[in-house]
Amino acid sequence: MLDESLLDAPEALARADRRGLLRGAAEAGARVRTATRHATEAGIADLKPDGRPRAVLVAGSGTAADGVADLIGALAGASAPVIHLAPSGVAPAPGALRWTLPGWAGSLDLLLVLTVDGAEPGLALLAEQAYRRGCTVAAVAPPRSPLTEAVESSHGLVVPLAEAPYELYEDTPAASPGALWALFTPLLALLDRCGLVEAPPETLAKVADRLDRTAERCGPAIATYSNPAKTLAAELADSLPLIWTEGSGAAPVGRRFAAVLAELAGRPALAAELPGALPSHGALLLGGLAAGADPDDFFRDRVEEQQALRARVLLLRDSPAGGLTAAPAARAFALGHDTPVSELAPADSFEPIEPLATETAPGPEDGTGLESVAELLAVTDFAAVYLALATPGNPAGPGTPAA
Repeated sequence: MLDESLLDAPEALARADRRGLLRGAAEAGARVRTATRHATEAGIADLKPDGRPRAVLVAGSGTAADGVADLIGALAGASAPVIHLAPSGVAPAPGALRWTLPGWAGSLDLLLVLTVDGAEPGLALLAEQAYRRGCTVAAVAPPRSPLTEAVESSHGLVVPLAEAPYELYEDTPAASPGALWALFTPLLALLDRCGLVEAPPETLAKVADRLDRTAERCGPAIATYSNPAKTLAAELADSLPLIWTEGSGAAPVGRRFAAVLAELAGRPALAAELPGALPSHGALLLGGLAAGADPDDFFRDRVEEQQALRARVLLLRDSPAGGLTAAPAARAFALGHDTPVSELAPADSFEPIEPLATETAPGPEDGTGLESVAELLAVTDFAAVYLALATPGNPAGPGTPAA
């Protein structure tokens, strides 16, 4: 059960945050600026590609790397197929996973390798395999790591990971929310040069500014009633979040939010895109997870007996294709089955919504799609951190010894 009193106690939150998760979420804008500088120093701005790659292959393990691969696929759209490589087994080397390129991969393709530690032997072997096939290889990895050495020896491009200063001296988990931007930003700069995404330096600067502004709105000193991340954390507490996304940018954010809720807060969540989410998750609103399936028993011992887990829908929205939205139907479906609904959209992208109105969702009035995605990522990262910190018994929460 969420300790909501902790949400409005900044000093208590700081004491509970033994892993520096709030700091990791707040530093996202700074990570973008540092990573942009590293990309420039690595020579990305001076690259003159012969043309777009036939396909972009992305390899890397962990929540941050998976989220980056998903985001790249959404942003690239039809410019080039983006294929997220997954380990295919265990390699003979101690502690190594087996990574394999598709049989067709060759000189027309681009391999992106991303890691927050650079110690995975299988990724170094993958870079060598790509070199033998003639693939162009680029990596974001810590300096002086085995992967960095492997890519450099294969004549690939390496951008040093934008590590936070405290991470050089503390045993900080790779799940730090800022890790995503340390990996994502240099690849945005590279793919901009390749003509696959629109992410020039001025756009990355605006993304950093948007992340800073969102961190101010979501920081621990801001009260729950005016803090979108704390409000979302309180609404999702003691529920099974059904994250229904709308818009190509919101879809990977929703999937990442489900993964981060599991990794940081130890909470299950399901993500699906509208309108397909309605048939996919409809049965969950008809069964035992429905809010009205088993009303809270007045005689339940609220100390000894936990409240049953109930579904709650989160409408996570970006600008939908064509400006037409499925949100009214989704909202009506959820409310019609006694399921509460939370909503999250970029601050400058949507007008206030009447509960069951027919809508045509406007596009962003100010800013780019990448900025809107950045805001959604920041709010959901903060919400996951608050759920982790304010849940007693959670590894990141109060009442648990430091790891």
